[in-house]
Amino acid sequence: MYKILSKRELAQGTVVENVISAPRIAKKAKPGQFVILRVNETGERIPLTMADTDPDKGTITLIYQVVGKTTALMKSLGVGDGYQDIAGPLGKPTHIEKVGTVVCIGGGTGIAVLHPITRALKEAGNKVYALCGARTKDLLIMEDAMAAASTECTLCTDDGSCGYHGFGTDLLKQILDREKVDLVVGIGPVPMMKFVCAVTKPYNVKTLVSLNAIMVDGTGMCGCCRATVGGKTQFACVDGPEFDGHQVDFDELAKRLRGYSDMERQSMELFEHKCSCK
Repeated sequence: MYKILSKRELAQGTVVENVISAPRIAKKAKPGQFVILRVNETGERIPLTMADTDPDKGTITLIYQVVGKTTALMKSLGVGDGYQDIAGPLGKPTHIEKVGTVVCIGGGTGIAVLHPITRALKEAGNKVYALCGARTKDLLIMEDAMAAASTECTLCTDDGSCGYHGFGTDLLKQILDREKVDLVVGIGPVPMMKFVCAVTKPYNVKTLVSLNAIMVDGTGMCGCCRATVGGKTQFACVDGPEFDGHQVDFDELAKRLRGYSDMERQSMELFEHKCSCK
């Protein structure tokens, strides 16, 4: 069992942070890598990219949004409870080097994934702009952590309740217009990452995205996480999760992510009914 050492509810209680005891994973994990966990023996396997690690304390930090049965079950766990299995670190780590000026743009829980990457790029000597966005102020997460991890951090909300009133891609374009940018890293919902790539392509700026594909085994054997990148089939779990965003077929990825939506909704309804009967 992987014990939960601390639990914190973020963003109106729909986003939860768990610090978990996992010494061997914490020792090996690098920015951009993920784990696959199971809540219990009958639970499904879900991938989550680590928001932070502490090799000295032997902990990993996972941040997830409650969107279905499994994440709702995860939220029901408290400090002292544990996960049945956590496998990792998985996936290729982010390639970190000094390239010059980098823009790291995140949306929603993608900010958690972006955090260790942003910090590592800054530590490598890059000038790092962090753009963190959400629909409204109450849905923003990790503001202080991202400010510390970057050279300059700007918050933005769709409704203007915090920071810049508008989308992070608006700010991205402003930066691209005024100075030379050597790398953009965009992580968040599929539509957001697609739009980030549409903004950067005319500037011919290398753009990395992290694909949140459906996964099962996480070792490239099942093929569930396949995505088309540059006209070729790639597996997000072993070839990624990061890819050249200008080569990703985002429309196909979005369709694949919706493939089990009916079954996921039914599973959540049954779970909620079961909980209400107790």
